[in-house]
Amino acid sequence: MFKNYLKTAWRNLSKNKSATLINITGLMIGMTCCLLIGLYIHHELSFDKFQKKGDRIARVIMSYRFPGSTESQKGNFTSTKVLPAFQQNFPEVESGVRMMDAVRVISIGDKQFEESRILFADSTIFNVFSFRLLKGNPEHALSGLDKIVLSASTAKRYFGNEDPIGKVVKIGSDAVPIEVTGVIEDCPSNSQIGYDMILSFSTARANQEKTYFNANYTTYLLFKNPEGIASMQAKLPAFMQNETKGMNATINFDLEPFRSIHLHSPYEGFVPNVSIKYIYIIGAVALLILAIACFTYINLSTARSMERAREVGVRKVVGAEKSQIFKQFLSESVLLSLVALILSFGIVLLVLPSFNQLSDRTLSGWALLSPTVIGISLFAIVCIGLLAGSYPAVVLSAFQPVKVLKGAFKSTSSGTILRKTLIVFQFSISAFLIIATFIIQKQLNYIQNRKLGYEREHVVVLPYDRNVLKNIKAIKSEFTANKDILSVSRAGDAPTSIRGGYNMRSQSMAAGQDISVTAGILDEDYIKTVGLQVVAGEDITEQDIKDVDVPEGVTPNYHFVLNESAARTLGWEPQEAIGKNMFLDDSRPGTVKAVVKDFNFQSMHTAIKPLVLFPGKYGRTLLAKISGKNIPQTIAYMESKWKTLVPQRPFNYHFLDEDFNELYKSEIRLGQIINVFAAIAISLACLGLFGLSSYTTQQRIKEIGVRRIVGASVVNIVMLLSKDFMKFVLVSFAVAAPLAWWAMHHWLQDYAYAIKMPLWIFGIAALIVMLITLLTISIQSVRAALANPVKSLRSE
Repeated sequence: MFKNYLKTAWRNLSKNKSATLINITGLMIGMTCCLLIGLYIHHELSFDKFQKKGDRIARVIMSYRFPGSTESQKGNFTSTKVLPAFQQNFPEVESGVRMMDAVRVISIGDKQFEESRILFADSTIFNVFSFRLLKGNPEHALSGLDKIVLSASTAKRYFGNEDPIGKVVKIGSDAVPIEVTGVIEDCPSNSQIGYDMILSFSTARANQEKTYFNANYTTYLLFKNPEGIASMQAKLPAFMQNETKGMNATINFDLEPFRSIHLHSPYEGFVPNVSIKYIYIIGAVALLILAIACFTYINLSTARSMERAREVGVRKVVGAEKSQIFKQFLSESVLLSLVALILSFGIVLLVLPSFNQLSDRTLSGWALLSPTVIGISLFAIVCIGLLAGSYPAVVLSAFQPVKVLKGAFKSTSSGTILRKTLIVFQFSISAFLIIATFIIQKQLNYIQNRKLGYEREHVVVLPYDRNVLKNIKAIKSEFTANKDILSVSRAGDAPTSIRGGYNMRSQSMAAGQDISVTAGILDEDYIKTVGLQVVAGEDITEQDIKDVDVPEGVTPNYHFVLNESAARTLGWEPQEAIGKNMFLDDSRPGTVKAVVKDFNFQSMHTAIKPLVLFPGKYGRTLLAKISGKNIPQTIAYMESKWKTLVPQRPFNYHFLDEDFNELYKSEIRLGQIINVFAAIAISLACLGLFGLSSYTTQQRIKEIGVRRIVGASVVNIVMLLSKDFMKFVLVSFAVAAPLAWWAMHHWLQDYAYAIKMPLWIFGIAALIVMLITLLTISIQSVRAALANPVKSLRSE
């Protein structure tokens, strides 16, 4: 019996090729989108699931506030003191590990590699986390100075097929020898802790702090049981209150459950986090696309079900039962859905490399064969089949065969209402996605074009270390000898991301009333190189740099550059601040020499905060402003001079605008994904509309013929057939607009600097939907209007 159902289903699907092709194409595209986004979401939700002790691990988050500050500074930074102090005072803690990431030059013979995925970690890392050591002893591999564990792929890259254990690599431009003591499996792509190599924590030469400040490390705690996290969290405020007695700061710690960090933490780790909001957004987009495909299928199925009334009547006359007819229609729906699913699996494999590039992930097609994906896909087929097949199956199986065979049966009003409702839903989804696309793109354009307060175009960024520092004057001199290199500066950080946490107070403020502030190192060319605007005072000079380079035991006199926010926080207007005495961390007394206009030195997700720039003899970033002419030749010139002056460090550069774009990588990626899938959703809606308008036109072909004979023009016919659909568009937009406004309003609240949602966006979205609808319907309408009316009336 089941075989007969399938044969008949295949025959019926083959008979009406155009409708079948539209339905299969729509479902195939909808399922492809769902599978691709489903693979992405599954990958993000699987982060750190492989960590066997993940439910017992927490990351330590530090918060501190000085008496003069109104808000706390918070982040995943801790000092070296935190781990031993917590292990000693909290019985809930079983173990822990301190970690720090770094960029270093690795030398092997005459080969140099600048590695960006380096971790320094305690030897307990293999006890806390489930990273598998392929070679070496996990208890001793990272115990002691100057030891390194390489990932399997890095070991092969360095030593080929040779055994790397016992070999020596050199780290840094001062070439410190480090012994290879182990090989670890490559870091999984769904791990928040990324590495290509891990060095022993003692190799970082970190000071064993007696204070909770100097917080430059990430600390993870392993608890004896999952309940220990909440238990310790409850004790921490009282413990820290006792620990910080007599200090002029309030310090506390929070514990972040390890497995919630990737999707829920506002604090970045070793791998960029993904906001759970983005998962919801793209998940919703996938479901909306599938909904459009399903609605198209259901619409065409219900519309064309009347054409099969006589077939059902004949079946009933020859003895078919109601349940058999019901099963027949359902089998057709399920079969069509199954064909669409099989095709979508093939399409996914074809487009997966492009999707990986779009989503910045390395998703594998093998995931399609997982029991979860197959199970969900089969369940979706059954659901789609039931949804699309149930209505025509119920209606047609209830036909009275005598009425049907006499031609006395007409389409039910409930079928018409269902089709109209589904059309409204389809266009509501399309309008929603168009509005969302416009607003996301407008916010991204605002970010790209907003005046940041510094110049990010044509600024070359060159990281360096202390061993390069002794040649920094020579490098600056050689670079600026080229007319296309306008200025060169040595700094602590690029202006896109200044991170140093300090405290400040004016001389008139009482000791202990310090205010939290971000601060960074600059030299005499920094303001000119990055294009900061001085609103009061004058730029730092070379003499100001020399003033802080004093013998040990002598207190230097600093000349500070404040941004407007820092000046206002200290109670000064920009002009008033010049020459005022102040302290940075108490250990740096000095005077305010300049005030610069506020600039976005962090992401636009946060408002501009107080900032102090101060002269220093160190730094880690070289910035070179170039003219923008002859860029390849200018870079080649810089590289040749670099290799001559600092041959021990590779010339690895990037541009400042790349750093800027990295801040908004998630938003840019979201915008690209939404753009692509919004276009797909609109195309699907048009495909469904084309099929439905084709059917509607066919049903009214005789009416069109009569109207043409009595003088109706092509435009009249197009307007006649478009009128009802345009009403649906207006209703759809009335549904979509407030929902889109609400969703985008909540999304924009994540930004301290966001666009206002202009009404013209909604107007343009409505116009686009109406034009798309009109163009899609016109294809069939014009064809029908231009046809010979005699042919359409011949059967009368």
